[in-house]
Amino acid sequence: MINTAQDLPEYKKRLKRALDNKFLRNAMAAFAAAYPEGRARALTGVDFEALRVEIARGKDETLPRLEELYEAFKAKAEAAGIKVHLAKTAREANEIIAAIAAEGGAKKIVKSKSMTAEETFLNDHLEAEGLEVVETDLGEWIIQLRHEGPSHMVMPAIHLSRDQVAELFTKVTGTTQEPDIESLVKVARRELRKHFLSADMGISGANFAIAETGTLGIMTNEGNGRLVTTLPRIHVALVGLDKLVPDLASALKILKALPKNATGQVITSYVTWITGPTECKAAPSGLKDLHIVFLDNGRLALSKDPVFAEVLRCIRCGACANVCPIYSLVGGHNYGHVYIGAIGLILTYFYHGRKNDRAIVQNCLNCLACKAVCPAGINLPLLIKKVHGEVLAEEEDRPLKNRLLRRVLHNRRLFHFLLRRASLAQKPFAREGFIRHLPFFFGKEHGFRSLPAVVRTPLRDRWARVAGKVAQPRLKVALFAGCLVDFVYPEQGEALARLLQERQIQVDFPPDQSCCGLPAKCMGEMEIAREMAIQNLKALDPADYDHVLVLCASCGSHIKGTYPLLLKKEPGLGVKVQQLAEKLVDFSSFMTEVLKVKPEEFLGRKEKAAYHAPCHLCRGLKVTGPPRELLKVAGYEYVPAKNEEVCCGMGGTFSTDFPELSAELLKNKLDNVAATGAELLVTDCPGCVLQLKGGMDKRGGKIRVKHLAEAVAATRKEGSKGK
Repeated sequence: MINTAQDLPEYKKRLKRALDNKFLRNAMAAFAAAYPEGRARALTGVDFEALRVEIARGKDETLPRLEELYEAFKAKAEAAGIKVHLAKTAREANEIIAAIAAEGGAKKIVKSKSMTAEETFLNDHLEAEGLEVVETDLGEWIIQLRHEGPSHMVMPAIHLSRDQVAELFTKVTGTTQEPDIESLVKVARRELRKHFLSADMGISGANFAIAETGTLGIMTNEGNGRLVTTLPRIHVALVGLDKLVPDLASALKILKALPKNATGQVITSYVTWITGPTECKAAPSGLKDLHIVFLDNGRLALSKDPVFAEVLRCIRCGACANVCPIYSLVGGHNYGHVYIGAIGLILTYFYHGRKNDRAIVQNCLNCLACKAVCPAGINLPLLIKKVHGEVLAEEEDRPLKNRLLRRVLHNRRLFHFLLRRASLAQKPFAREGFIRHLPFFFGKEHGFRSLPAVVRTPLRDRWARVAGKVAQPRLKVALFAGCLVDFVYPEQGEALARLLQERQIQVDFPPDQSCCGLPAKCMGEMEIAREMAIQNLKALDPADYDHVLVLCASCGSHIKGTYPLLLKKEPGLGVKVQQLAEKLVDFSSFMTEVLKVKPEEFLGRKEKAAYHAPCHLCRGLKVTGPPRELLKVAGYEYVPAKNEEVCCGMGGTFSTDFPELSAELLKNKLDNVAATGAELLVTDCPGCVLQLKGGMDKRGGKIRVKHLAEAVAATRKEGSKGK
């Protein structure tokens, strides 16, 4: 049975132990670096976006029909001689399988890899019934011998070294084993072959259950899957109802994506199709005793849920873990209960309860990497935050930070009043724009970066001076500043005003705008996030402007991607929010694609500049080329850095909730930038500026950190008006 931390203090202790495990860190980092390259090669020539849309559409059409498809599958399968069972709960599934074993006189069971069996803790139940159960997938066998849960849905033992496996096999065989992978595989084959030949029952999962023909489809990379399903006289397949598909064509679409997205393979080594029992000399009837146990365990209810149904699109590729910056630091045992990665933070709540999810669900950067790579188009980051909200709603008391957030953000005037007062309260700690010695209420783990000081005069109070009226403007735009540009980095807004006014652009600052609401969403406070969206729509009517500009990628992504979801049922506001989403544009795209700025408008100092791509720009707004192009146009020598699109570790409140993880991600980012020889580090998000600039100051680095608007404004030719 997997033991998951039930509260944050215990969970953070486990994260600390994982961070201290050097082998784990190196193994996960190596995999995180290799996976994107392998996946890209496997997807060469494949229109991934089109395939993703097809899989999502197919799943969405299937989910409302699960009961109908089950009945169709059952009829076809039973006609072919298969016994079909339906288990409402995990316990019922385990009891059905134990009863099949008892009826068939089975004593030894061999299993191929099945996450559904992990979900029900099937092995524990069968062993308690006195049965011998042997996992035959190499990774699953290893972790079974170690009495652990899987650390990845596809690669369960990825966290272990060859030395650890050699030591384990030495104990199992009683003979010293060398840490040579080829030799260790031979040992496993030799040991497992004995179990295959003496087993009475084989248990497998399945990737597909085809209703049209009553066929099971199983994808494997090791021959054990076929041995489990063919050698024993009894075969039981434990299959989630969500694996039902109407026909072979639907299964093949998933087959096209799954191995490429999971492991970077064009196709798995084995694809097995089973329709009806095969001949079996060991069975009394001469035919294999074949059973399929379909598991509900909440799936039917989920399939009807208007918000969470899409989690059942999951095809179990594990890619959401492969690209997760947090998973790459701490591994699967610390990033899920049974199902790991982003999907695990959601499914744990539904399949294994609030207590097992209350700590791990908070450990999300909201970096959108999982959403970008999901082959079924699941909005994983949003659903994680919604699950967090469900957990909070069921807890006896909300955390203090959540209660304060609800109180403050609900009232814009109070919120801005407190920010203004913060500039006075910070005086004992602030020097040169930084708070380098943290106040007593911050623990030492927060000292990995210097914090910025809140400015005495926010951008809203400076706006009339820095951005006057433009006679006969070419365009009229509104600036949605966000909290950090307004109250911490007004110089970013001032840089924008200088650039645009010189080009005859009227820039307005709607004074009633407030926080975009992303911090509320990230803390699971969806209702407050909705209220902030309404408040900002009232403050900024998109019909009044040609464009709405954002200097904060996070604000822009949240407004464009989440506002329509939050307000789609609000009378009248659905139209306005769509207008806002259509007119919203980030700074680099506005400069390169709307204004089409040219190199002759800038000084061209050829300073070496590295770039950090904010998560919510490259994945949220899907803007990748314009920032780098603008750097070059503005006269900088752009020097690429390793992992430019990996999160810097800010993640809004994540960096204060999980400072050790944030610090490690920041260190990796700054090390990669330092390796480029850059003199300047540029990014498009004030939150990233906060993280990167504070980290650079703390380490005493010489690389300056600027928002792209500041960097571009610094090289402009005075009085340049463009075209």
